[in-house]
Parts: sequence; structure tokens; C-alpha cells
Amino acid sequence: MSAAEVTQTDAGAPERVRRARPSFLASELKLVFGRRRNQLALVLLAGPPLLIAIAVKARAGHPDRQGPDFFNSITQNGLFVALAALTIEMGLLLPLATSLVAGDSVAGEAHGGTLRYLLTVPVARTRLLVVKLAAVVVYIFAGTFIIVIVGMAAGLALFGGGHMITLSGSTLGTGTGIARVLLAAAYVGVCLSSLGVVGLFFSTLTEQPLAAMLVTIVFSTVSFILDTIPQVDWLHPYLITHQWAAFADLFRDPIDLTNIGHGLYLAVAYGVVAFLAARARFAAKDVTS
Repeated sequence: MSAAEVTQTDAGAPERVRRARPSFLASELKLVFGRRRNQLALVLLAGPPLLIAIAVKARAGHPDRQGPDFFNSITQNGLFVALAALTIEMGLLLPLATSLVAGDSVAGEAHGGTLRYLLTVPVARTRLLVVKLAAVVVYIFAGTFIIVIVGMAAGLALFGGGHMITLSGSTLGTGTGIARVLLAAAYVGVCLSSLGVVGLFFSTLTEQPLAAMLVTIVFSTVSFILDTIPQVDWLHPYLITHQWAAFADLFRDPIDLTNIGHGLYLAVAYGVVAFLAARARFAAKDVTS
């Protein structure tokens, strides 16, 4: 949201109406989704599902060149394209897109010289921070659902639907399969939102958005790396990325919610702690920044 828009909206409003109105969120969403780099990131997120679908289709007639069993499932049901793309992208591209928008949320305003105006407008800083966080979360969910929607569309177009074989060996109808894929996207969106809150916190610590972006992506990358080291397995349950792949349990019969519940708990815990830290930092932010 620009300083001018905030000033025009609330600068002269009575105290009882000086609050984060829906128009504030709409303005912030317009700013986030209007940036060319954020639009480009969404386009890039849509690329891997198409590449996976085309690559598997091109190799489908060559049994001696079949890929891993997980990708072989794509030829049985196109919905697996979305799951394959989601698995691949949550390792780098999704955290990168999250870091891009979260790291820029506050630091971008400071770097552009508009933060001083935002902080002098008579709007509660916590509410202003909540609006920025809401825009980050909406962007994260948009990116996640773009992946699965493009993946499902490309997969169903090239390979068709029909019954979906679960990890337990049972089958799901097309409608149920689509519903579970969308649930998987929602779960990944929640997990990534916790990283978005962490990025928001880092964004309140600096006036350089690139620095906040880099620290956020390094944070998630280090978590991924530590999660693969057996010698620190005691740390694994506490890492932010530890249960991101637990969405696979949605494709068991019956659904196993143990790891998913742990993943949601981690997301909420990281999100709450990071937001409280961001609010404390933002509340003390110098208006001359």
C-alpha cells in the first residue's frame, strides 16, 4: 500500500474510524500482485507442472526410459502431475517466491522512503502489519494453487483422470482425487505461510529488501539441509520444513493425520512467534527510517 493511499484514506478520519479497513488490504494486494517481479514469480511457478506433463507424455511410449515410480503414476492419472510439481517446487521455487514477497513487505517501504509516511499515519501499527501479512499469505496461497491447478489441467488433458490409486493401494474417484489435491495445496500453503511470517519479521529488521529475501530463503534452505542429516535427528521435529511433504498422507486410505497435524502445529508455532517478534520490532520502528 502506498503512503499516499493511506494518507488520503485515513489522515483526516476521526479516531474511532482510524483502523485497517478492507480498502487497505485491497490496496496492499494491488501493490503486491501489481509488481512485475511478483507476477513473473507466479508465471515461473506455473512452468514446472507443464514441463513435467510434457516430459512424461514424451517418454510414455519408451518403457526402457521410464522414470521413478512416482512419475510413472502420472500416466495412470493426470492428477499426479500436480502432486509431482508441488513436491518439486516446495524445495526451492515456492520458498523463493515466499521470500520475495515477504522480504519486501516492510523493508521495501523503508528502502523506497515511504515507511516514514506509513508510520506517521494515525493507523495502529499492529493492524498495518496484519494487512501486510494478509497480503503475503494471499500471494503464497495464489502461488500454491496456481501450481496444482495448472498441474491438474495439464495432467487431465494429456493423461485423463479416472480412478486414482492411493499409497495404500485403494482407489479414489476423480472428484475425490481433485478434492484431496486441493487439500494438499492448502496444507502446503499453510506451511509456507509460516515461512512468510518469518520473512515478514526479517523484513522489519532491515531497510534492504534483498537482504530480508536472502535471509529468508537461507533460513528455509538450512532447515531443508539439517532435515537430511541423521546426526541431528533430534532437531528434525522442530525444523520449519520438517513436515512440508506430509501432504502425501492425504493420499492414504484412511487418511493419516499424524504428520499433517504436526506440520500444522509447527506452522502455527513458527507463525505466532515470528509475528510477535515482528510486531515488537515494528512497534518500535523509528518513523524517520
